[in-house]
Amino acid sequence: MLKLMYITNRPEIAQIAERAGVNIIFIDLEIIGKEQRQGHLDTVISKHKMEDIATVKSKLKKAELLVRINPFYEKTKQEVEQAIKNGADSIMLPMIKDEIEAKQLVEFINGRCKIMLLIERKEAVENIEKILAIKGIDEIHIGLNDMYLSYKNKFMFEPLVNGTVEKICDVARKYNIPYGIGGISKIGTGDLPAEKIIIEHYRLKSNKVILSRSFYNTKNNLKNEEIERIFNDGINEIREYEEKVQKMPEEEWEENRQDIQTIINQIISYKNDN
Repeated sequence: MLKLMYITNRPEIAQIAERAGVNIIFIDLEIIGKEQRQGHLDTVISKHKMEDIATVKSKLKKAELLVRINPFYEKTKQEVEQAIKNGADSIMLPMIKDEIEAKQLVEFINGRCKIMLLIERKEAVENIEKILAIKGIDEIHIGLNDMYLSYKNKFMFEPLVNGTVEKICDVARKYNIPYGIGGISKIGTGDLPAEKIIIEHYRLKSNKVILSRSFYNTKNNLKNEEIERIFNDGINEIREYEEKVQKMPEEEWEENRQDIQTIINQIISYKNDN
């Protein structure tokens, strides 16, 4: 089954997500450069704080706590030290560009928590062999939002079908590094339906995915009982669908890849015409 990740700094939401079956709670401290890159998109730019780590960590019973720090800069070591001190189980470095940054991060962390690299820019893809050859990297996540911007693609999921994501997955398997890809919405929703994305995760041997804001948007300010129902129902639907995917012959996974290609080409064509 895919490991499910959910981004929140609210302890009560983290507990609800954990009870429903979310495997990784995700504190997002990344702010440097994000407004400039994604400010024109309908994406979440979190306003999480370093102190949120200890608050959320104290409420978790079994879910892993992942902390995304800022892209590599002069205070990266300081951020790493604070995140580990506050209880991070894993630290994610976004916008990595080369093996130099990867090696420096490994030295900063020195085995005190897990390391996840976010592969999301053109330079990282071009340097993927050198990056993943660095000893001490535990896992990677392939970020589609910034990747499609970096390549000047028309649609967020374009790297999924143009060979970019496949290349990263191939190299990660070569170095025995687990990897996840992007995010999903609820079953039955999304410009690219969540069901098709899940099948592609299995074809590509991905092991994790982020539950996107469209899965549950914390700005909706619902009562906790309703939030709990949304998480329980949504995750149960994902798990039930995964059971079906696991029983599919691989020919169906390949047919799904071709369907995704067709859908994405249609979306790109529409964007080019408008």
